[in-house]
Amino acid sequence: MLDARAHPSCISVAVSRAVGEVHAARNAASQIKCSETCFVLAFVPGDFDGKLVAATLEEALEGVPVFGCSTAGQITTHGYETDALLLLAFPKAHFRCSSILFEPLKPLSTTAIAAAAQRHEKKFSHTAGWHRLGLIFADGLSKQEDVLISTLETVLDDLPVFGGSAGDALRFEEAYVLHQGQCYTNAATLLLLETDLPFQGIGFDHFLPGGGQIVITDADPDERKVFEINGAPAAQEYARLVGCAVEDLSPEIFAENPMLIEYKDRHYVRAISDAGEDGALSFMAAIDDGLIMTLGQGQEIIRTLRNGLDIQDDQGRGPDFILGFDCVLRKLEIEQKQLGRAVSDVLSAARVVGFNTFGEQHCGVHMNQTLVGVAFFGPDQRKLY
Repeated sequence: MLDARAHPSCISVAVSRAVGEVHAARNAASQIKCSETCFVLAFVPGDFDGKLVAATLEEALEGVPVFGCSTAGQITTHGYETDALLLLAFPKAHFRCSSILFEPLKPLSTTAIAAAAQRHEKKFSHTAGWHRLGLIFADGLSKQEDVLISTLETVLDDLPVFGGSAGDALRFEEAYVLHQGQCYTNAATLLLLETDLPFQGIGFDHFLPGGGQIVITDADPDERKVFEINGAPAAQEYARLVGCAVEDLSPEIFAENPMLIEYKDRHYVRAISDAGEDGALSFMAAIDDGLIMTLGQGQEIIRTLRNGLDIQDDQGRGPDFILGFDCVLRKLEIEQKQLGRAVSDVLSAARVVGFNTFGEQHCGVHMNQTLVGVAFFGPDQRKLY
């Protein structure tokens, strides 16, 4: 049994493990007090029919706005799960929300997105003493998150934006976002939030640069595909670098041996999703000709997780809850090392709820194999007197 202290108090968490979209959605919705709820985030198993989930929640939640996406796994109060429908109800007492749908994402018009985001942000009236942030959920198969998040970071000035890319387990077939009772592919949902709760952004991984320079010598940036590394066929050269046969390349190998880029004095993972029969490697974030990279060297994942989640506010308090976006490749590595239960215990104790992603967005960058999120703290006690 979980300690009740591991459950957030400033939001309501509803989980259903019922079989089938309708049963799961109705079951989870029955745990939400609609009259007290500003909006709901829904993180949906990747094999669920999004249109059916969206329609059922729209009816069962009596029109309360629902946003979210399909996932590659959920993070509930029990830690990692795969087949649970997770609803997070954000109360009117602490949150205000406005939303915008970007559709289609591909082809992407940065001009249109920038104008829409700026216009929407200006219309979202400011509540004195409340704090603002943005949440972005994007189709993780659109391959447009890099440009999307950098555009939003540029035009939304001092408003921090955090997010995760929608996934579909590891099928890489179809991912979707939910926006006010509808399901959309090739789209993104941006939420502008106001809250009276203090919050802090988090973002970390468990890799350090561990080798010499690697040069991308032939790539298709639009498709995030690399054909040559160091002048040799990409899959062949990558396999040589990590010490395995080409035929043994797998999601588990990619998860444990990511490639890193350096940006603004930090290293970020550019994760590989698969190796094609043509010898090319497909990536989950931006890639280009001439890019200089290095192999990542993994650090102890439990220790880095505990350290990354060990945060306090200026009153010395731990978070009431952390909204977390955790890359599915981290989860794959964790399960490969048989650390799933241990990691779930750490996530639960830190009050992390959220989902496993196809990519994460933070500080204007789309990245992989990180845990990105927002730590929300209880109301500032100093303002209550």
